Amino acid sequence: MKFGEQLRSSVIREYQWHYIDYDGLKADLKRPSGPLRPVAPRPNADPSKPIIQRREWTEDDEARFVSKLEAELDKVHTKQQVKAMEISRRIAVSEREVRDVVNRLNERGPGEDGPSEEEFMMLEEDLSDIIADVHDLAKFVQLNYTGFYKIIKKHDKMTGWHLRPVFETRLKAKPFYKENYDASVVQLSKLYDIVRTRGNPAKGDSAAGGSQANFIRHTTKYWVHPDNVTELKLIILKHLPVLVFNASKEFETEDTAITSIYFDNPNTWDLYEGRLKKTEGAEAIRLRWYGGMKSETIFVERKTHREDWTGEKSVKARFSLKEKNVNPYLRGELLPPAIFEKARKEGKKSEKAIAEDERLAREIQWSVLKKGYRPVCRSFYHRTAFQLPADARVRISLDTELTMIREDNLDGVRRSGDNWRRMDIGVDYPFSQLPPGDIVRFPYAILEVKLQTQLGQEPPEWVRQLTSSHLVEAVPKFSKFIHGVATLFPDRIHLLPYWMPQMDVDIRKPATHDFGIKRLEHSTTASLTDEDEDEDDSDDESPQRSATGRAGESSTSAAARNGRPSALAADIEDQTTDRPSAEGTYLYDSEDEDDEDTRLEEARRVGGWTYYKARAEASARAAARGTWWLLKALVPRPRSTQVPRNARMESLLGPGQIQERRFKAPPGKKIYVPVRVEPKVYFAAERTFLGWLEYSIYIGAIALTLLNFTTEHGSRGSFAAAAAFTLLAFVSLCYSVGIYLYRSRAIRTRRVARYHDKAGPSVLCGALFAAVALNYALEGKTRGLW
Repeated sequence: MKFGEQLRSSVIREYQWHYIDYDGLKADLKRPSGPLRPVAPRPNADPSKPIIQRREWTEDDEARFVSKLEAELDKVHTKQQVKAMEISRRIAVSEREVRDVVNRLNERGPGEDGPSEEEFMMLEEDLSDIIADVHDLAKFVQLNYTGFYKIIKKHDKMTGWHLRPVFETRLKAKPFYKENYDASVVQLSKLYDIVRTRGNPAKGDSAAGGSQANFIRHTTKYWVHPDNVTELKLIILKHLPVLVFNASKEFETEDTAITSIYFDNPNTWDLYEGRLKKTEGAEAIRLRWYGGMKSETIFVERKTHREDWTGEKSVKARFSLKEKNVNPYLRGELLPPAIFEKARKEGKKSEKAIAEDERLAREIQWSVLKKGYRPVCRSFYHRTAFQLPADARVRISLDTELTMIREDNLDGVRRSGDNWRRMDIGVDYPFSQLPPGDIVRFPYAILEVKLQTQLGQEPPEWVRQLTSSHLVEAVPKFSKFIHGVATLFPDRIHLLPYWMPQMDVDIRKPATHDFGIKRLEHSTTASLTDEDEDEDDSDDESPQRSATGRAGESSTSAAARNGRPSALAADIEDQTTDRPSAEGTYLYDSEDEDDEDTRLEEARRVGGWTYYKARAEASARAAARGTWWLLKALVPRPRSTQVPRNARMESLLGPGQIQERRFKAPPGKKIYVPVRVEPKVYFAAERTFLGWLEYSIYIGAIALTLLNFTTEHGSRGSFAAAAAFTLLAFVSLCYSVGIYLYRSRAIRTRRVARYHDKAGPSVLCGALFAAVALNYALEGKTRGLW
């Protein structure tokens, strides 16, 4: 599906007259007023074809186009500003209404009636409508932002004039796309939680376990496309409130910033490989702080991986340290007893907890000094956490603006000097002052779902729907540390995580089930069509008119309900994305698909022998494809059995065809796929070897019996049979030893190998049958039976 069709089918009714006039701008590009000029032929073009002539793009055309583009930018920016102010006013009004209802609830006397259920229901409907408005505005901004960059790229490609650098300045002057909805999300979350609980929100420690030194959670991780971040936040806040540690303080963007500095040995990369391979006891050491660079409290953390067969869970342990003491601690000048001396005197923590922190500080300090661990990379992101206060059974966090930055001095550049962290950056994302080689901006947000459920207990239904929806892409065992090291040190790291080849694949998916932000009363999404649709923007017929009850619904789901398959997965424009720019924005790439229909249509406009030749070539290619498929269908060959998809798989993957992709590592690199190895795998390999050894002994015993306990008359035939059984026993013994050594090495190195044996048992049984048949034939001949 081309962007023009996507724009028309995703229009929200309230905004339908305020979207970018993408079709009008594109039509303007196709009406240059300059003199005719020949188009340069392609390198392999047929010289017999006539030369196509097109008009040149002049300064008057450029001025006209820029003027129209400016008008469209003003229109979009004005609507965004007006709607944002309207949402702010509506939130303020709702806050006063909620406060009034809660005051009446708290101040009622004995026997007096408080607010009715209808009042709370009306407030909830009003807040749901505001949430839908925020969602619609975010979709409106995202769609227009994509449209502006697509039309600018199309302009530069078609005219040869470079407008993109100039127009980026105009976009910065009217940054409608930089609206931050985090403050609105926090306000709506607080109000919705009060209304949902009917004025009795859960109370308790906002940290909900954050003050503990050791905690264990079951965590699953997902990637979230930037287009879906706001919608995901609005969906979650309807079930969980935003976790605010200091409710009395006004919300600031800096409050959500989290920065971590990871350590490793830059010569051996022990910590990187240990965390990548998930070996038993693999560690990750990092220093973390919350907020800006002025934060005085630094948390020294160590994450330890435990295999399931040990009966233990992976644990994260940490202790706090003053920023001024970090350098002496890492250099070994400040010992752990001196760090916790003040805590012992104050008596705020138990002696047992202090002893555990001191032991942890001693172990981390020993590792840093003895194993040569140094700061190698920094991760920065803004985290929005959702959790009920004092209840950590369900905790969801969404990390946005994830960035990895080098902290080392390996290439001779003094980034941090003698300090434990570099001081030339803070929380000023996107860190445009850094050189490209020092920074990697991650293109997606990271969703972490942390559950503490009892044995056999299922997670909440809404969590299951969220994690199986089109808004997220599951990436098990994703690690910011592993990704940062793998991308920042390409010349030193040769073992890559499994998700690296998938970074260039668009993770956006069509909606598989009805899940998302909805309005309770009326529809706001409209699909519009244009009778005079341009042929370059659509490969199919124009979409049917439809109206749905979902705000900002994607064109894919609308097409699915209209009974025609979605083309989103095969669209080149929607599948390729550029890396984020220095300003931290995402620019969507677009290339017009030069398919066979386009070439044939171009030849039809030229006419004559050019058209007949193109038509013949297209028919020949179609015939060749048909012949090839016919031969594949007729030639006997093994064919897979089609297993019907059950209801659960259809709810997760949809009824359409499942596409498979094969990825290859770059030259000189290897992709490491996690392999789970438990002690019983070693024992299974040993038992299999002993089974083969027992079999070989039995065959050898048969050979010795034939050789030593036969009469002299039948010695020749018996000797030949004994030789066959002896050879079979020897081959079986050698084969079992070779298979055991191969499997043991594969298990130790955690290689993805075939541990099943398809040919060995069958060949051995066949050889045993041949040996028995040989013995029977020789004995029968000796006895004169044939």
